[in-house]
Amino acid sequence: MTGAVHENDGRGSIGTVAIIGAGYMGGGIAQVTAIAGMPVAIFDIDVDSTNRQYDRLVEEAKTFEAQGLFPEGATSAITTQMRAATSIEDAVSGADLVEEAVLEVPDVKGPVLSAIETAAEPHAIIGTNTSTLPIGELAANLTDPSRILGVHFSNPSPFIPGVELITHDTCDMTMVGPVEEYVARLGKQSARVQDKAGFVLNRLQFAFFKLACELVEEGVATVEDIDTVVRTTFGFRLPFFGPFAIADMAGLHTYLNCFESLQQHYGDAYAPPKALVDLVAQGKHGVIQGGGFRVGEGDHSDLVKFRTEAYARQAQLVAQMGRAPLT
Repeated sequence: MTGAVHENDGRGSIGTVAIIGAGYMGGGIAQVTAIAGMPVAIFDIDVDSTNRQYDRLVEEAKTFEAQGLFPEGATSAITTQMRAATSIEDAVSGADLVEEAVLEVPDVKGPVLSAIETAAEPHAIIGTNTSTLPIGELAANLTDPSRILGVHFSNPSPFIPGVELITHDTCDMTMVGPVEEYVARLGKQSARVQDKAGFVLNRLQFAFFKLACELVEEGVATVEDIDTVVRTTFGFRLPFFGPFAIADMAGLHTYLNCFESLQQHYGDAYAPPKALVDLVAQGKHGVIQGGGFRVGEGDHSDLVKFRTEAYARQAQLVAQMGRAPLT
């Protein structure tokens, strides 16, 4: 599955992949690439480290397959399709996509990206798995900055389904379509994102975490109770719906009233967003009437039915899994 539907922007499909940085992020990307039937080469700091990572990834795959977390035959696919390279040059030879997944430090990523560009095939797409660093700044390490884009997987990369695809001002946009197709072959969903530090995932995640810490500091709730509130209320909805769909189902006029109440107590940090104010002024209240951010006018009983079943089945799964082993 993919997120938004876009045309393949003109390049050929990605057939062979190289992963530079074979730790938990890069190694996981290599695993699912191999499981999808695509040849993938990995290289880490040096040959010894690469071989250790290869052995770890195979043993890990055996465990995951035995647990039913990887599909049957996954370990065989990994040992068949994944190889441990002897250098960056060896890894990227013949690759259509080279994904950099080294430390989140500009002084580490820069030389690695430069070495990748020097060694990679002229047609090869260069991806970076950076979490927060602007792609345009990383692109400055290349003689041809148009060759790179962000291909941001989340930890643990074999199991988190979302991937941010981040373009920048000088990006060759013909790369995006083939990368979207590659991500879809891995069974993951992609979203196109513009090049602002932190992108979407981490700007939201870190803003949320900062506010959670402030609530603890204010004495509003303990760390444990905040975690309980999040995972059992709005966080419970998030596997199925993003914030705009949730707002549509709650009622946009209700959201506006809540913002106005919060603004009275906490100031303009909680001023209603203009987009919300404008929709309500147009008589758009979400599923209740008029449509909203994600829904149009009309009957939304099918959406409400889906929501009810989704939450009920998720509650059953949570009960089956039990409490997380936290202190």
